[in-house]
Amino acid sequence: MSDVIALVFDFDDTLAPDSTTGFLESLGVDTAAFWKESVGPLLSDQDWDPVPAYLYRMIELSRAGAHGGPITQQKLRDWGRRLPLHDGVTTLFPRLRDAVRATHPKVQLEFYLISSGIGDVVRNTPIAHEFTDIWASEFAYGEDGGIAFPRRLVSFTDKTRYIFQIQKGIIGAEFRGKPFEVNRKVPADRLRVPLRQMVFVGDGYTDIPCFSLIKGQGGYAFGVWDPRHKDKRSRAWGFIEEGRVSNLNQARYDDNAELYQLLEVAVTSLANGITLNARAYRG
Repeated sequence: MSDVIALVFDFDDTLAPDSTTGFLESLGVDTAAFWKESVGPLLSDQDWDPVPAYLYRMIELSRAGAHGGPITQQKLRDWGRRLPLHDGVTTLFPRLRDAVRATHPKVQLEFYLISSGIGDVVRNTPIAHEFTDIWASEFAYGEDGGIAFPRRLVSFTDKTRYIFQIQKGIIGAEFRGKPFEVNRKVPADRLRVPLRQMVFVGDGYTDIPCFSLIKGQGGYAFGVWDPRHKDKRSRAWGFIEEGRVSNLNQARYDDNAELYQLLEVAVTSLANGITLNARAYRG
């Protein structure tokens, strides 16, 4: 019987303002034009997927060198270290761990990050160490040190792949370089984290498959929207209307924020269920 709860987060607009837009702004790029005039036509006119479209346009920017030279791994890492996070995020993880540990010391709460953003950014944020594992889109780098090709894309149903890896326990350094392990068959009674013991928090269209998967199996799905971008609230409200999520809140995580309080209730409720099942008579 599993005694692990997995709380899984998206990153951009969920835990922080859009990190790619922030990075490009830090280089002096006109980001409104980048998304509308550069990335937009690839989607509308050439039927590109959104994630490879923006990565491709970033590679073009890097090769052009018009914004301080190539976009290097070091530049992406440096941005990750200094990018802003939403209110309460830096202390969110120990607060939730303490809440579970206080009443259910044998239940383990783990955190995971699944993002369509750039791995070299999110893995260098001040909260990266809080996650048991992180999956995000990745670049390969060329001879000049600049971004040269996307070596991993994380988008839409790609995200559910990593949900299944969490479920089966295919996590951590030992599974690096073993992409086919996700197909391993694991009996239901041997799953490390059943889907009903997962919570997913996200804000965007690429999160919908994870919302549906986890909520449909008895877990919790929380939709969020960045209060600094009220134009995104209507998109998030659509998740409620379509039954995709359990709840919708502003992306704030301080003690007084409703989202934090609901997350605490969710993980402690799951811990209650684990403890109760462990004590059930099975004669």
